[in-house]
Amino acid sequence: MSGSRDSLTDVSGLLVGHHHDIDPNAEMGSGAATGCTVVRTLGGAVAAVDVRGGGPGTRETDLLDPSNSVQQINALLLSGGSAYGLAAADGVMQWLAEHGHGIAMGSPDQVVPIVPAAVIFDLPVGEWGVRPTAEFGYLAAAAAAAEFETGSVGAGVGARAGVLKGGVGTASTVIEGGPADGVTVGALIVTNPVGSIFDPRTGLPWGVGSEGPQAYGMRKPDVHELWNANALEPKGTALNTTIGVVATDVDLSPGSCKRLAIAGHDGLARAIRPAHSPLDGDTIFALSTGTRSVVTETSMPKAFARDLAVLDALAAVAANVVERAIVRALLDATSVAGIPTYRQIFPSAFES
Repeated sequence: MSGSRDSLTDVSGLLVGHHHDIDPNAEMGSGAATGCTVVRTLGGAVAAVDVRGGGPGTRETDLLDPSNSVQQINALLLSGGSAYGLAAADGVMQWLAEHGHGIAMGSPDQVVPIVPAAVIFDLPVGEWGVRPTAEFGYLAAAAAAAEFETGSVGAGVGARAGVLKGGVGTASTVIEGGPADGVTVGALIVTNPVGSIFDPRTGLPWGVGSEGPQAYGMRKPDVHELWNANALEPKGTALNTTIGVVATDVDLSPGSCKRLAIAGHDGLARAIRPAHSPLDGDTIFALSTGTRSVVTETSMPKAFARDLAVLDALAAVAANVVERAIVRALLDATSVAGIPTYRQIFPSAFES
């Protein structure tokens, strides 16, 4: 079943904040249309990352190698602005340092916050020179809360999902039964792929395949709308990227977090076709807040990891919440710079 918010913040210990700049008259090439999204980890979280796209823009991902020394992070940054947008991580670090969050290196005010980051390419949406700065990151970190908006907000302001408007989406599941009973898994995804997010034969989002369109209050749209959608001019940019995070409240090792990030990419590939292309920088982080413990008794051979049965259940759910988060980003998006939304192109998909 879904968590109470159907959101990443159903995972205890996580907060999400956005900051963006949107000119209501923005067009392709003019006006402001970009932003960033911050995931704060209260008390730190074990983390890992899996990069599958051919053109990633990232920061501090080497630190997340399970063989390296630092084992926890304080926040994640997801940003627009391509490589320029990585500057927003400086502002996140500043906010964290001012509030005493980071690796303690001496006196109480001597901390080093750990803030991995990934970016999407959204520079053609709005004015090329308007991109997230350190101030954006600072304000997004300050705004982090359990409740947050989805759609064309934060890092999703300039996102395009193929020919349609992309954005920020989220979802969660509380596992019922089995070795991971009661464990929560959540995802937050910034959807900006070169690939298509809807089936050109039906008009339905690829991501509704696992649960069916009825779960989203949808039906197969009118054929005339489908013809018009298939006639839309392709995105026409060499750089794209879908980024995000999948998280759980159960205590996992860095290596197990890495496996969770890998599983999250399965959901991405279900909802976007093609995914992981040379023109994308698809990157998924995984977090474990460790606020819940589970019984790890198992009939697995002793040579296997003790949490293997739990991890297997988490991996299956991770793919599903990523898939649902991508659909939510699509359905919650509002038009920016004239980029049409799914709801604008396929209104009949929501008619009773």
